[in-house]
Amino acid sequence: MLGKKIAIDLGTTNSLVYVSGRGIVLREPTVVAVSVDDEKVVAVGSEAREMLGKTPENLVATKPLKNGVIADYLFTEALLRYFINKVMGSSRIFKPDIVVSIPAGATSVEARAVLEAAYSAGARQAYLVPEPLAAAIGSGLPISEPSGNMVVNIGGGTTEIAIVSLYGMVVHGSIRVGGTALDEVIIQHIRRKYNLIIGENTAEMVKIEIGAAFPLPKDKVLEVRGRDSVSGFPKTISITSGEIVQCLSQPLSQIGLAIKNVLEKTPPELSSDIVEKGIVLSGGTALLQNLDKHITHYTGVPTHIADDPLLCVVKGLGRTLDNLDVFNRSMIKR
Repeated sequence: MLGKKIAIDLGTTNSLVYVSGRGIVLREPTVVAVSVDDEKVVAVGSEAREMLGKTPENLVATKPLKNGVIADYLFTEALLRYFINKVMGSSRIFKPDIVVSIPAGATSVEARAVLEAAYSAGARQAYLVPEPLAAAIGSGLPISEPSGNMVVNIGGGTTEIAIVSLYGMVVHGSIRVGGTALDEVIIQHIRRKYNLIIGENTAEMVKIEIGAAFPLPKDKVLEVRGRDSVSGFPKTISITSGEIVQCLSQPLSQIGLAIKNVLEKTPPELSSDIVEKGIVLSGGTALLQNLDKHITHYTGVPTHIADDPLLCVVKGLGRTLDNLDVFNRSMIKR
């Protein structure tokens, strides 16, 4: 094989890049900064993320993916091109083969948009793999066997749920609620209760520092800075983890309900496997404290978090990349 093989976990919040033979080589926020005057890409990734909410009038920092699918085609193409160039270097003779993750609930139009963006960015061959299938492969579940494995991949924009058996998804469900929705709920709660306006980055920090899906043994307190919505002046408040648990309950209940819906559609033979093995959580939002307890309580099925939940999808994509012949029928191609 003369060209390189690249796997890209194209997430709503963060993107990870795997290169065959080298492993995971890149982890960048899925953000693009663009000049308003000529629509030229000024910055991508970490550099662009630092600009969110801080740009002058002639610059816009934006997330080109919404709920795991392309919201802006040109910016997504620029992002893929940036990843490919960073990995390949500017001087290359052979185009790479690329595998990209896509939500299981994506429409054929959305899937085609990702494929076209990959080809426009310089792919020789492009393949798409549904996120929950990639997560199941990456978390080490025995998907080649005729038994049921349940994976719930909770990313920035979507929660993907699937029952996986014999290299494929038997039943799957998708809900456009993820880490970003949790951040938005925190922003709304702080604005409503304290008249304080905070940005996305601050909300994410609150979620990571004191956020939880189930009450913690000891309440944590965090100081949060923002702008007073009444006076317009900077202001600092203190909030507790108990408040955050309460305000996150609504979106987390939506995730729990989506998991229940998939369990209800699962064939009985596979249901018994899932009760025995439990549910595996992957994706960045799986790191929310006590999320496994919340889902166990909600569904009645034992739930545990995969090792390195952030890396499950990209590791799974890497395995499909290295075994294209084995996983060929599980992929979406042009």
